[in-house]
Amino acid sequence: MIAVVVAVGVLAAVLLVVTQGGDSSDDKSPTDSDTRTGRSPAPSLSIPSKLPTELPSRLPSGLPSNFPTDFPSGLPSALPSDLESLFAVPAGDEIPYYMLKKGDCFDVDSSLPGQAARQSCREPHDAEVVRVVELEGTYASDTTRSEAASALCEKTLRRETAEQPAGTVRGTLVQYPDTSTYDVGIDNVTCSLVADTGGGSRKLTKPLA
Repeated sequence: MIAVVVAVGVLAAVLLVVTQGGDSSDDKSPTDSDTRTGRSPAPSLSIPSKLPTELPSRLPSGLPSNFPTDFPSGLPSALPSDLESLFAVPAGDEIPYYMLKKGDCFDVDSSLPGQAARQSCREPHDAEVVRVVELEGTYASDTTRSEAASALCEKTLRRETAEQPAGTVRGTLVQYPDTSTYDVGIDNVTCSLVADTGGGSRKLTKPLA
């Protein structure tokens, strides 16, 4: 589009020169050769025959002396305290319940329902995980979330309990996320069989059948 506009501009200038030249009374008459050919004298246009052959040989090689070269060297090293509280820090063999896997054996502490002290299945322990499943959906309270988690574990716990030798297990354990944990995306539900109920002293001493 730019090339077209320039061409039209040149053409207009040429026509203007020719028209003004024809109206002037001082113009000379066309020569015989011009009359015979029927052509009017055309203006001559000149274009520069030589273009610059050299470009600047030196370009700026450095940044201004006052350009900042230092960047902040320190970033926050600690998470906000309220965020850290959502993720339990393991102490010894203790881990958050949602890190347990099927087949893991562990001890429980009624005062720390979200924690599990992982143990060897060949050593005395309170419980063994038989299923880990993800909780889905939206829940209005911990009660409705608890009911949904229990429903996910129910069939597996019944089947696994029936397959154990008589007297091996006396209860079941369902661990699920509370509201704050669930809201940050932790949705594991852990279904386990336990050796005793209500803080009894009985233990499992080997992997479940």
